[in-house]
Amino acid sequence: MKISYNWLKNYLNLELPAEEISVLLTDIGLEVEGIEKIESVKGGLKGVVIGEVLTKIQHPNADRLSLTTVNVGEDESLQIVCGAPNVNIGQKVPVATVGTWLYDNDTKFKIKKGKIRGEESVGMICGEDELGLGEDTDGIMVLDAAAKVGTPASEYFQLESDIVFDIGLTPNRSDAMGHIGVARDLMTVLNHKGGKLQICKPSVESFKADNTKKTITVEVKDTALCPRYSGVSISGIKVSDSPEWLQNKLKAIRVAPINNVVDITNYVLHETGQPLHAFDIAKIKGGKVIVSTVKNKTKFTTLEEKEIELSSDDLMINSANEPMCIAGVFGGTDSGVSKATTNVFLESAYFNPVSIRKTAKRLNLSTDASFRFERGCDPNITVYALKRAALLITEICGGEIASEITDIYPNKIEHFAVELTYSKMDALIGELIDRKVVKAILTDLEIDITNTTDDGLSLLIPPLRADVQREVDIIEEILRIYGFNTVVIPSKLNTTISYSHGVNPEGIRNTISDLLSNNGFNEAMNNSLTKGGYTGLISELDISQNIELLNPLSQDLNVMRPSLLFSGLENIAYNQNRKNTDIKFYEFGKTYHKTEEGNIENQHLQILVSGRVQAENWNTNTDKADFYFMKEEVEQVLNRLGINNFESSEGSGWGRSYSLTYNHKKKRLVCFGKVTKDLCNKFGVKSDVYMADFNWDLVLELVGYNKTRYKDVSKFPEVRRDLSLLIDDSVSFAELLEIAKQTDNKILKSVNLFDVYEGDKLPEGKKSYALSFIMADETKTLTDKYVDKVMGKLMNSFIEKVGAELR
Repeated sequence: MKISYNWLKNYLNLELPAEEISVLLTDIGLEVEGIEKIESVKGGLKGVVIGEVLTKIQHPNADRLSLTTVNVGEDESLQIVCGAPNVNIGQKVPVATVGTWLYDNDTKFKIKKGKIRGEESVGMICGEDELGLGEDTDGIMVLDAAAKVGTPASEYFQLESDIVFDIGLTPNRSDAMGHIGVARDLMTVLNHKGGKLQICKPSVESFKADNTKKTITVEVKDTALCPRYSGVSISGIKVSDSPEWLQNKLKAIRVAPINNVVDITNYVLHETGQPLHAFDIAKIKGGKVIVSTVKNKTKFTTLEEKEIELSSDDLMINSANEPMCIAGVFGGTDSGVSKATTNVFLESAYFNPVSIRKTAKRLNLSTDASFRFERGCDPNITVYALKRAALLITEICGGEIASEITDIYPNKIEHFAVELTYSKMDALIGELIDRKVVKAILTDLEIDITNTTDDGLSLLIPPLRADVQREVDIIEEILRIYGFNTVVIPSKLNTTISYSHGVNPEGIRNTISDLLSNNGFNEAMNNSLTKGGYTGLISELDISQNIELLNPLSQDLNVMRPSLLFSGLENIAYNQNRKNTDIKFYEFGKTYHKTEEGNIENQHLQILVSGRVQAENWNTNTDKADFYFMKEEVEQVLNRLGINNFESSEGSGWGRSYSLTYNHKKKRLVCFGKVTKDLCNKFGVKSDVYMADFNWDLVLELVGYNKTRYKDVSKFPEVRRDLSLLIDDSVSFAELLEIAKQTDNKILKSVNLFDVYEGDKLPEGKKSYALSFIMADETKTLTDKYVDKVMGKLMNSFIEKVGAELR
C-alpha cells in the first residue's frame, strides 16, 4: 500500500525527514518496505532556469540554426545555438544549463558545453516536449513576459515533488488502509514522544441537500451480507479531466486518473479507507437500487467488458431489472460513469468481509475496493465518506446535491467492550508503564475509556479496529506505540530446569545446525509453496501426488512443495546473480504429498554446496566442492548423531547420487550427490551443485535408539598391521571390509583403505589396495604371535573369496 507524505501533511503538521517517518511507521507495525521520491515532471527540471533572449543572428555555418545570447540571471550571458524557428529577441524561455539532465521516457541525456557547426553552445533553449511539460514539438516554449529571469523552472511551473512510503500492510490492520488511518497512528506515536499533534480531518459540516429531485429508492434484501448501505444523488455535473492537484495526488500513489468523478471516489477511498462507487442515474433502470444475491450462473459484464458467470452466493448491486455491480469488488459496463453522464448516484457501504473475499477469489478479481472490504472497513464511516465525496464532486464537477442521504443500517455495529487489568499488562510487557501514558495512547488511538480504577480500565473499541477484540490485543496496541525497543531487557533470567525422557527434536536440530554453521554453512528458510510444474523435473516425484491450493496467490506458488531442492536451487541462482558464487546452505523443512491414505508431510534436512569450499583468501586453497566434500559432510552429521549400521546404493531422480539405507529399517536415511546440469539450467544455476537430502523423521527415530554410556579408556595398546593386496578391478573395499569382519570380529577394531594404485605396471584388470588393520584386546596386551595368526587368517580369507594376491 502506497502512502504519500504530502498527503499525510494534509492531516498532521509534520516536518520530520521522510527517513525518520519511515522508522516510526515500521516501529508501530506499519512496515515500510520502500521509499520513493515522486516528481510531477521526471528530474524535477533541476538545472533549468528562466532566461531572456538578448540577441539572435543567423548561424554563420548553418541555414536553419540561430546564434543567440541568453540572460539567465548570471554575471555573464550564455551563447546558445538554437534550431527552433520561433526563437526571437526579448522572449522569456526555459533554458537547460550545462550539467542538466533531460528525460525522454526511460532515456536521459546530459546538457554539455560543446560546438555546433563550429560555434560554441553553452546550454539549450527548450521546448515543452523536451521538458516533459507537453507534447508540442513545433519549437521552443515561449513564456509570459512577466517571468523573472533566473527563476528555477521548477518554481515557475510550480512542480510538485513527493515522498511515497510503500507499506507492507498486514491483513489485520484494516484501520490503516487510508491516509487518515496512517496519520492517526503517526499522531499517537509522535504525541507519545512529546508532540502535541491533533489530526485534522476534512470537515463535511457544509453538506446539505439542495433538492430531492433525483432520489433513488434503495432496498437491501440481505442485511447479513450488507449490514449498512448509504447513498446520495448529485445532479447537473460535468464529467471531464480532474484538476492537476487531484491527478498529482493519485499519480503519486500509482493510481491512474480516469475522470473527475471516478478520481474523487478513488481520492476519498485512499484518504479514508472507505471504498465508494458512482452510478450513472440514467442507467439505473426503474430508479431503484436493490442489494441482493442473484440466480446461479447469471451472466454479467464487468467494466473491463469481460463476461463472467455469477454464483448465487455473490452479492450484487442491482437496478429494478438487472445487475449493475459486483458489490464491493467490481463495477459493470452498463452502469458506470462516462463523459455523457450528468447525474450520479454515490454508493458508500459496509459489506460482509468473508462474502467479499469469497467472491473476489472465486472470480479472480482484485481491486482497491475488494482489498479493503475483505479486511473489514469501518462501518461507521460510510456517511462521512459519502458527504466528503459529494462535496468534492459539487466543487470540482459542478452540480447540486439532489437527494437526502439514504442510510440503511438496521443493526448498528456497536463498540466492543474490553477490560484491561494493569497487572496483566505489566506481566506481559515486563515493565511498569506510567498509567497516564497508557491512557494517552488509548485516547489518541480513538479507544474510549469508560471507567478507570486502580486495577485497570474499562474500554470501548470502535468497529474500525476489527483486530482488537481481547485484553491482549489492547496490551499489544499500547506496546507498539510505547515501543518494543523501549522495554528494558532484565539482567536476571528466571528459568526452570526440567528433565524429559525421549528425543528432543529441537535439541537435535540445534545440534546439527551448530555443526553445519560452524563448518561455514548458512541456514536457509523458504516458503512451503512452490510451482507445480517443477515436480515433473525430477523423475522420482509424481505430479499426481501434488497437493494443490484452491486459491493460489499465483501460479508460481500453487502447490505445497514436494521437495526442498526447488527452493534451494532458486536460492543458489538468486545468490549467483548477485555475484555470490561460493554457496553452502542447509535447510530444515517439510515436504508434502498426496496419497490414497490422505495427505502426508515429511521432515527433511537438505544440504547444498556450490563453488569453492573456502572463501577466497591468500592462505586458503581454491578447491571446489565435489562429491567427496559432500560425502564428508554427510558422514559428519551421522557421526555427530551416533548413527551407523547402514548400506549404500546408487541412483536418484535428480542426479548422480548415492543413498544410505538404515539396515534394520530398510528405509532411505540420506541421499547425496551431484545435481544434473539440466536441472540446474532450468533454475538458471551456472555451476555444479551437490546436494544431500536427509530423511529427518527417520533421523529422529534412530537417535532415540542411541544410549550414551560411559566407557573406560583401554589400558592396553592398539596394534596396527598393513596389507598390500593385488585384486580384480571389480572388487570393492566394502567387500574386503565385510570379509575382514567375518574372519575376526573379536580384536579387529577398524579397517581403512589408505592407498589405491591402478596403472600399467599391474596386470590388466587388476588394481592394488593398501589396507590398515587396527586390533586391540581390552583384557590383555596382544602378542606379535597372536596378531600374526589373525593376519594370516585375514590373508587366507582374501585369497579364497576374492582371489587376492599379497604384493
